[in-house]
Amino acid sequence: MKTKLFIVDDHFMITEGIKAMLQNESEMEWLGHAYNADTCLSFLQHQLPDVLLMDINLPDKSGIDLCREVNEKYPTVRIIGLSTFNQLSFISKMLDNGAMGYLLKNATKQEVLTAIRTVMQGKNYLSPEAFDMLKKPNVEEAPTLTRREIEVLQLIAEGMTNAEMAEKLFVSATTVDTHRKHLLEKFNAKNTAALIRAAAQMKFV
Repeated sequence: MKTKLFIVDDHFMITEGIKAMLQNESEMEWLGHAYNADTCLSFLQHQLPDVLLMDINLPDKSGIDLCREVNEKYPTVRIIGLSTFNQLSFISKMLDNGAMGYLLKNATKQEVLTAIRTVMQGKNYLSPEAFDMLKKPNVEEAPTLTRREIEVLQLIAEGMTNAEMAEKLFVSATTVDTHRKHLLEKFNAKNTAALIRAAAQMKFV
């Protein structure tokens, strides 16, 4: 089954460039593009993409706010943030608002494809530059973790599911889910992406 793609970006060269990169990929289906948030939301009322490539700076609304709105209304849509900015605040806010990936606009075709394939697997993708930015030291005090919580955290960062972690650690999926919930609480994280971000900043992963 093909991956349905949609992009919202107010720069014609960006939308056309990404379209040109991906339109001949047999696994991808290009649904179209929007130049602003309102047009994007109107489109989503009629058709949902699998992956939405979203510019952070839009003319009518912040992409960060749009990300939260789309994630709340259409949680099945996997959002990848697009930006020319590699700033910690932008990356953090996009992930906190539900984005599963973050790409810089200088990304290669292979990196864009990798990002799309990764989020389609239910995993998070960060460009190498974004990941390095997230690993900068955090001024917040690091939480105290048990040895098993550290193991689970590292496996989450590797993109493993609860079932995969349970098999690897020889425990039940329920036990893994309990550890995951405790980790979210200890890092004050709303979702897995935010958890990985906080853990990376504090050098746990």
